[in-house]
Amino acid sequence: MASRPEAFLDHIALDAGAVETLSAQLARELRRLALSGGIAAGARLPSSRALAQRLGVSRNTVAAAYDLLAAEGYIETTLGAGTFVAAACAETTQGRAAPSTAILPGLSSRGHQLSGLSPAPLPATPLVFTPGVPALDAFPLEEWRRLLARSGRRLGREALWLADPRGWPPLRAAIAAHLGPARGVICDPDQVIVLASARQAVDLAARLLADPGDAAWVEEPGYAETRVALIAAGLLPAPVPVDGEGIDVAAGVALAPAARLACVTPSHQYPLGATMSLKRRLALIDWARQAGGTIVEDDYDGEFRYGGQPLTALYGLDGGDRVIYVGSFSKSMFPSLRLAYMVCPAGLVDAFTGARGQLDGHAAALGQAALAEFMASGSFGAHIRRMRALYRARQEALLHHGRRRLNGAVALAPSTAGLHLVGRLAAGTDDRALAARIQGAAPSPLARYFAGPAGESALVLGYAGWDEPALAAGAQAIARALDRKLAP
Repeated sequence: MASRPEAFLDHIALDAGAVETLSAQLARELRRLALSGGIAAGARLPSSRALAQRLGVSRNTVAAAYDLLAAEGYIETTLGAGTFVAAACAETTQGRAAPSTAILPGLSSRGHQLSGLSPAPLPATPLVFTPGVPALDAFPLEEWRRLLARSGRRLGREALWLADPRGWPPLRAAIAAHLGPARGVICDPDQVIVLASARQAVDLAARLLADPGDAAWVEEPGYAETRVALIAAGLLPAPVPVDGEGIDVAAGVALAPAARLACVTPSHQYPLGATMSLKRRLALIDWARQAGGTIVEDDYDGEFRYGGQPLTALYGLDGGDRVIYVGSFSKSMFPSLRLAYMVCPAGLVDAFTGARGQLDGHAAALGQAALAEFMASGSFGAHIRRMRALYRARQEALLHHGRRRLNGAVALAPSTAGLHLVGRLAAGTDDRALAARIQGAAPSPLARYFAGPAGESALVLGYAGWDEPALAAGAQAIARALDRKLAP
């Protein structure tokens, strides 16, 4: 009988410093090769002596691996003939599709929607014009480090135990104390629930106040992340157009009169920047009362208004009956803090607290404790005031260099609030393609914020996180992508 070829195993690498023994590592690798077809069923393995020499290990190491695989049925030894991969291993590889055509677990229809909305991976350092980036270069990092250390010392072992699902009590008290004078949101600390993100607030509202298949109004254009959260909860986002007065309530009623939720950004619509008019605000509250719906008010950058006092939140107009107020510290502090909050109507606090505890538990205690002290000491308010002045100056720098370097190809208008501007492009411009061509800057195409066909072509330009030289360089990068003559 013709001898069978010996399997080539010289490429196996073993790590003498690993926790796993060398014999266990070798057995694992041989098992993987046998099951994957890397070593064909029936192939002859090297003798224990020969393989030990090739791999630079003791013969006992190889013998122990062979004994284990034989006991498991992966290899067979024939006296006088050698050691072979068991024929049974062929059954695991026969009919197996090639990797490119492998049958993967099927996504649900909701899974397909969510996977199609997944954002691109974030770079280690954000590029200029990336929307939503605060002035990380101006954050009082040393003070924050001292607060973290002090909070850790004060809390001691108390911080090691599970926290209240509503959040750290001193932080909830600080948030409630801040919201009254700053945003017109009068609430009790017990109504405040500390979360990881604004999206988590949308998710909780969707799960507790609507059933799968119910409709929810979203702004068109608006946060893609809000649509993702609603889809994940099984709801059907109904894109309601936005104009200079904010969300068009009449259009929402015509589109989805039985909607259970309306997710809005009334103080500074994202991304277009409109402030919802009083007429629309009252109409939206009236819709919620008559239809039995709930408004989720995302006040993502309400702290940063440059002209006059910040606007009173919808929650303040409604009195907290039909509005869930949502705020985040991602822009007022820094994104990786991962702390946000919601203010619930008093009658919903127990339900939301219970659901939050079951679904997610609670936020990390140490960051909450440090933030509570940062707010209670007055440092948070001082930081916000400094950032208002800085962001106003950076917006002016963007407007200056935009006019100078872009020759009118990107139309920028000043805004009285926020961390970004919308640069309108000529009709027919493919903003997605333009954004992809820009090297060294990362404005977001406006088309990304539409659920349906984009109503206009524009770039969303975040400016808060960069100084004037970086903003000038970013404007020049856009000019290059537009193939426009650069200003000197």
